[in-house]
Amino acid sequence: MKIKEITFVAMFAAFMGALGIVPPIFLPFTPVPITLQTLGVLLAGGVLGARLGAMSQTVFLLLVATGVPLLSGGRGGFGVFVGPSAGYIISWPITAFVIGYLFSRIANLKLHHVLFINLTVGILLIYLIGIPVQALVMHISLLNAIKLSLVFVPGDVLKAVLASILVYRLRKHPVFSRLQASSYASNVNKNI
Repeated sequence: MKIKEITFVAMFAAFMGALGIVPPIFLPFTPVPITLQTLGVLLAGGVLGARLGAMSQTVFLLLVATGVPLLSGGRGGFGVFVGPSAGYIISWPITAFVIGYLFSRIANLKLHHVLFINLTVGILLIYLIGIPVQALVMHISLLNAIKLSLVFVPGDVLKAVLASILVYRLRKHPVFSRLQASSYASNVNKNI
């Protein structure tokens, strides 16, 4: 792994921590808060690609597991991985990987491609992993967990739109476009 790649992984893990400074919004009917950190997941996968995006989220979660209070609201420690938010949190590296992988498969990536993938795959994948775990931890039915999670949809759509615009612009920047090219080249070389 190159120093430049390590730097980007660390930078996006730190960015996730910076997004955690923004206080969460707790709602009276669900213990899962509304946070900005989903935005960081979408950005990591979109800008860094599959491998580095997933690594940045994994590094972030390892820091959280060791007790560093980087989650929104100053939460940290192993306890967050057994709470109602656990599935959503655990989905972050997977989501970043899948988003980055799908972006690498589209030859001429346009803004509408980015938005479509962020909305359908990005947000949906977080929900597909997060909602069942929330239902399990809270001892409620899956249907009730889905109903509770509907409150997150408008905010997640806004975050996906913002992330899509940022990803589309950042991927055109020479620093990140070279990163994507070198990541793609290393993947091709591994497959040969």
